Amino acid sequence: MNLPSGARTLAASLEKAGYLAGDDAALALFLALELSRPLLVEGPAGVGKTELARSASLALERELVRLQCYEGLDESKAIYEWDYAKQMLAVQLLRDSSEHAVSDLFGEKYLIARPLLHALRSDAPVVLLVDEVDRADPEFEAVLLEILAENQVTIPEIGTVRAKHAPLVVLTTNATREMTDALRRRCLHLFLDYPPASREVAILETRVPGIAKDLAAQIVAFADKARALDLRKPPSIAESIDWARALVTLGARAIVSAADKDLARATLGAFLKHEEDRERAAAAL
Repeated sequence: MNLPSGARTLAASLEKAGYLAGDDAALALFLALELSRPLLVEGPAGVGKTELARSASLALERELVRLQCYEGLDESKAIYEWDYAKQMLAVQLLRDSSEHAVSDLFGEKYLIARPLLHALRSDAPVVLLVDEVDRADPEFEAVLLEILAENQVTIPEIGTVRAKHAPLVVLTTNATREMTDALRRRCLHLFLDYPPASREVAILETRVPGIAKDLAAQIVAFADKARALDLRKPPSIAESIDWARALVTLGARAIVSAADKDLARATLGAFLKHEEDRERAAAAL
């Protein structure tokens, strides 16, 4: 793909931050910046969706504001809540002072900003990561729509809070449930899959200083075979990096040689996180 110069520059900045982005990822992130549109990043667990947002914050020299999604997440944890302790104290003071009014109890003084509101009110542009949005309840997506579409949020007691600077919004999903059409319409879309072998080898060489190229290639080849097995949890790129670091720390130069095969088996716990997965992989190894 013939990337525009801005996308190439962004890809180079991401690489300096330790993230080797494919052309699709670099172009999608570039367009999200240029068009001020949220980017919905979808794909299997462990392919670098969250790391893309982290690396973008480093490459762009922006603060990373992260909202980790989970079942039951609501506005009070995602956008704002009121400082009830201070409000109760102010109610007590109302009895002794005519300078306070009930309306003052719901002003900026008593407002606690959560990640989404913090990102909108930041004095400098930020990268807003809404991580694993598919873990939140479907109803939570409705909470996000105003922010995604208008870069603003409405607080009934105060009014509309508009972003001082449009954040770069990156939403990630492992596709454990389908996102609503309303959310998808407001976002650009990027699907991240496991990278080709050559790029995964380059990732290991970047993230594991001192690794031999042959060892990196063997780990990537084995990871590719392991992902094709019927495993409870296929190994992610992050787990390939952990295994590579473990092997390099112990002085391994290969995983298929007679000298290092036992070491490779013994360290599979850094690579696979279920015993039955390790047994299957060890047989293949």
